[in-house]
Amino acid sequence: MPDASIQTGALMDITSRPATVFVEGSGSWLYDREGRRYLDFVQGWAVNSLGHSPRALVEALGTQAQRLVNCSPAYYNEPMLRLARQLAERSGLGRVFFANSGAEANEGAIKLARKWGQLNRHGAYEIITMEHGFHGRTLATMSASGKPQWEQLFEPKVPGFVKVPLNDLAAVEAAISVRTVAVMLEPIQGEAGVFAATDAYLRELRELTRRWGLLLILDEIQTGMGRTGRLFASEHAGVTPDIMTLGKGLGGGVPLAALLAKESVSCFAHGDQGGTFNGSPLMTAVGAAVLEEVTRPGFLDAVAETGAHLVRGLAALAERRGFGGVRGRGLLLALDLGRPLGPALVEAARAEGLLINAPRPDCLRFMPALNVSRDEVNEMLAILDRVAAMTA
Repeated sequence: MPDASIQTGALMDITSRPATVFVEGSGSWLYDREGRRYLDFVQGWAVNSLGHSPRALVEALGTQAQRLVNCSPAYYNEPMLRLARQLAERSGLGRVFFANSGAEANEGAIKLARKWGQLNRHGAYEIITMEHGFHGRTLATMSASGKPQWEQLFEPKVPGFVKVPLNDLAAVEAAISVRTVAVMLEPIQGEAGVFAATDAYLRELRELTRRWGLLLILDEIQTGMGRTGRLFASEHAGVTPDIMTLGKGLGGGVPLAALLAKESVSCFAHGDQGGTFNGSPLMTAVGAAVLEEVTRPGFLDAVAETGAHLVRGLAALAERRGFGGVRGRGLLLALDLGRPLGPALVEAARAEGLLINAPRPDCLRFMPALNVSRDEVNEMLAILDRVAAMTA
C-alpha cells in the first residue's frame, strides 16, 4: 500500500506505483525525497535518451523559454522549421508533422493512411498490424495494437485493423484485400517483451507492400533516435518506409513526437490535422538539441558498443542463474527469465537502488540512457546478479 503521507488521493488510480517520490535526476541516476539514489535503467520507458536533466536539454529549454514559448501552430516558428528540416533530411521522408506523444503521432499516421487510401485506393482503409504490437492508448491506436488484454476493453473499438503474427510474410499477404491500405508495425515490439522484426522480414515486407501498392508504416516511437545504435532501427535493414513515427527519445524527456511521410503520401488538406501545442517552439528546440547530440560523430557507435557490452553481461548472468537468452538491439534489450520472476526481481532490485522493468512476468527490459557508462552497466549487472541469487 502507498505511504499515506505521500497524499496520493488527488491522482486517478490508474497504475500500481511504489511509495517512492522522486525529486531530482542526473544522468543515469534518480534521487528520492529521502535522498536515496537509484540507478535508472527504465529512463521513462526509453524516453530520456540523454539521461536525466542533460545539459543540452536544460540549456535548450532555458534559452528558448526566454525567447518564445508558444505562438500557436497557426504560425511558423524557427525551432519547428529547423527540426522538421533536420528530420526530413536524416530520414529521407519529405514531410514532418509534430505531435505531443507517440500515440498522437500514430493516430496521425492512421489518419494519413486512410486519407491516402480514399484518394489512391478507391477508399481502402484497413491496416494490417501485428499481434502483440503496441501503438498507443488512444482509441484508434489501442485498436491497432495487438495486446490481448485490450481485446474487450473500451468496446466498440475502431474497426479496420487486421492482426497477423510478426515475421510471417505469408500471413501478411493472405490478409491483403481490396480494403487494405497499409501495413503497420514496430521494428522491435518493446511492450510485448522486445521481439524484433528480422531485417530480412522488413526488406521482404517493403517489397511486398510496393508490389501491392500499399503503404508501409513503421512505428519507431521506442526504437528511433539512436536506441538501436542507428538513428532509426529501419536503417539496419536498409528499409525506408512511406510513413514513420517518432516519439519518446525525440524529446529526451519532454512531450514531443513526430509523424514523417514521403512527399507523395502527404495528402492532408488544410483542417484535416492539427493540435493546439503541436510544433511548439519550446519542445522542438529541445528536439533539435537532442538530435544534435545523438548525431554527433561516434555517438551511435558508442550506443552499439555499450549495447554489446550489456548483452555479454546479461548472457553471462543468465548462464549463472539459469535464465534464458537476451533479445533486442543496441540499448533496447530484454532478458528472458524462463519463468515468472519479473515482478519479484523488479521489486527486489528497487530495494537495492536499481530501477528495471518487466513488460511481461517472464522477462526484464532494459532501456538505459543512450550515454550510459560501462561502469554504470557493470553496476546494474552486479545488483541484478545479487538480487537474482536471492530471488531465483
